[in-house]
Amino acid sequence: MADFSLILAEGVAEPASFGFVTATVWVSIAMAIFIGILLWKKVPAMVAGILDNKIAEISKQLTEAEQLRLDAESLKAEYEAKLAAAAKEADDMRARAEAEAETLVAKAKADATALIGRRKQMAEDRIAAAEATALSEVRAATAKAATAAAAALIADKHNAAADKALVDQAIAGVARG
Repeated sequence: MADFSLILAEGVAEPASFGFVTATVWVSIAMAIFIGILLWKKVPAMVAGILDNKIAEISKQLTEAEQLRLDAESLKAEYEAKLAAAAKEADDMRARAEAEAETLVAKAKADATALIGRRKQMAEDRIAAAEATALSEVRAATAKAATAAAAALIADKHNAAADKALVDQAIAGVARG
């Protein structure tokens, strides 16, 4: 590269065709012809058509993506609503279960209290019956002992003459009465 600049600096003339057409002119002419052919073959319109098709395809994809996003948001909202409903239902079920458990516990306490009361009453009734039985047994034993004692006393103190006087007195009392 340095050699080329030395050559130009020394004043070497650039080659030219027809005396005035240099390499730069030839490149410019070729470029003008190339651009003319491109315009004649309507290449810019084809490129614009391809770009327009690509733009339409991208726009269609963006529209589809927007629709998919809207669908996803609606599904998300639907599932969030279902989740909230399920959570509310679970809370309601838990509250009902707690209330039912409290009711069952209260009923069990009431049943236990009633059972204890019935058993206490049964025990008191048994005790009262046992007391009554014991009292009647004591009375019977007392009456038997009193009868035996009275019989023994009567046998010791009364004889046939005393019995005759008692019988006579009883008969006289019946006749008066």
